Amino acid sequence: METIKETPKIQLQNHLQNHWTPQEKENVEVVVDFFQHLMNEHDFDYTLQKHGDNSYLQHNRAIPNEISGLISYVKTMTKRFPEYSFDVKRISADGEYVVLHSHTTMKAKHRGNEKKGFIITDTFRLKNGQLAEHWDAIQPIDTFSRLLFLMIGGKVENNNATF
Repeated sequence: METIKETPKIQLQNHLQNHWTPQEKENVEVVVDFFQHLMNEHDFDYTLQKHGDNSYLQHNRAIPNEISGLISYVKTMTKRFPEYSFDVKRISADGEYVVLHSHTTMKAKHRGNEKKGFIITDTFRLKNGQLAEHWDAIQPIDTFSRLLFLMIGGKVENNNATF
């Protein structure tokens, strides 16, 4: 019988950098909390309660604006792929920007398999300690991921500039 791999937990202490300012560290903590609860634990109620539905511009054209728009998108994704998760490999911070570089998989059995899933870079801008904007770059790794990317990537849900 196959064992389901544990949901990835972002280990913030493994990513901390001595050169980060106190504000950059706080920004990273906000992003990690948000990302862990939404993308890995799929705890939509917590995410909305903790991070609110403040003004949040989404630059991925397939995802609606606001935190509630992103939650709706992830809810749809997790209905089809309940084991969808992110293994964050690197975290960078620069002023009001936080960047996560991750390996994303749709199935638990693919976690840790670098031949499956997606490579995703998420860039967040924070304002006054709150999420304000998001950009991403997505690279599908395998044939399934490439086909999935083509199927879900074409619908435009906001009019924000890509850059």
